Amino acid sequence: MQDRLQALKEEALLKIEQAESLKDLQDIKVAYLGKKGPITEVLKGMGKLSAEERPVVGAFANEIRDAITTSLQEKTERLEAQAIEAKLAQESIDVTLPGRPIAKGNAHPLTAVIEEIEDLFLSMGFTVAEGPEVETDYYNFEALNLPKGHPARDMQDSFFITDDLLLRTQTSPVQARTMEKHHGKGPVKIISPGKVYRRDDDDATHSHQFMQIEGLVVDENVRMSDLKGVLETFAKKMFGEERKIRLRPSFFPFTEPSVEMDISCFKCSGKGCSICKHTGWIEILGAGMVHPNVLEMAGFDAKKYTGFAFGMGPERIAMLKYGIDDIRHFYSNDLRFLKQFKKA
Repeated sequence: MQDRLQALKEEALLKIEQAESLKDLQDIKVAYLGKKGPITEVLKGMGKLSAEERPVVGAFANEIRDAITTSLQEKTERLEAQAIEAKLAQESIDVTLPGRPIAKGNAHPLTAVIEEIEDLFLSMGFTVAEGPEVETDYYNFEALNLPKGHPARDMQDSFFITDDLLLRTQTSPVQARTMEKHHGKGPVKIISPGKVYRRDDDDATHSHQFMQIEGLVVDENVRMSDLKGVLETFAKKMFGEERKIRLRPSFFPFTEPSVEMDISCFKCSGKGCSICKHTGWIEILGAGMVHPNVLEMAGFDAKKYTGFAFGMGPERIAMLKYGIDDIRHFYSNDLRFLKQFKKA
């Protein structure tokens, strides 16, 4: 019986060595170590052996089984390693080949303009202030010299949430809130960029939601000439050093006197074209000296402090700067439009 087991061992080890695949090894394992394999059949005949022979033959059978099992494991590991090496060789990467370029994102043109405006005013000593987009009637209107029933409220068709809450129609409430925090003591020098909302029909030049940047300066001896100087600096830095500005009388409830600012057309240099409607001038923003009532309601002594404020639409600035003809392009997320403003 021992001779038979030894022969089976040599036969199994030879087949294992000759095996070329993991499937071949699995078949050998089942054939020799399975319940119906020859080793099992031999062991079934141990009952015919004497009591002295059984433990000897049993121990030898276990050695044979262990030897075949060990050989199977070693050959399995070798075949698996060979398979991995073959796969790596087949899927090898030539690291000298040029890589695929990674597309880089770029700033949205509106974001780029807002950041450019912020950087400009920060360089002039302004700070950036923010406030809630859902605002109270008090800060959106009353604190800005627009009491209930004031006819100028009709100029801003508003999204009211309750009788006292609405989506802000301008970023001017940030000015009122900032002045309150100063408790009547200057100086105040801020710009307040942010989204505003008005009930308006969306078309090429209007939107129910748009951006606004307002500025405010409050201190002793602030004059209209200071406002003009700041606005002229803004116009030249934003549209070119050769730009000229003019201030036209206007009306805003929260400033007195109030003005509209125009810049000389950067397309025709004032000669007249389609962009400036053949006037030579382009309207950019509204501004004025802060109304004494607004100062008083924010806790400032209007006899001691004066100030100026201005407000502009970044969409309009961007449309003029980049020659964009439809405000809706800013919010359509059309990559064909956005890729035009990709920086080198």
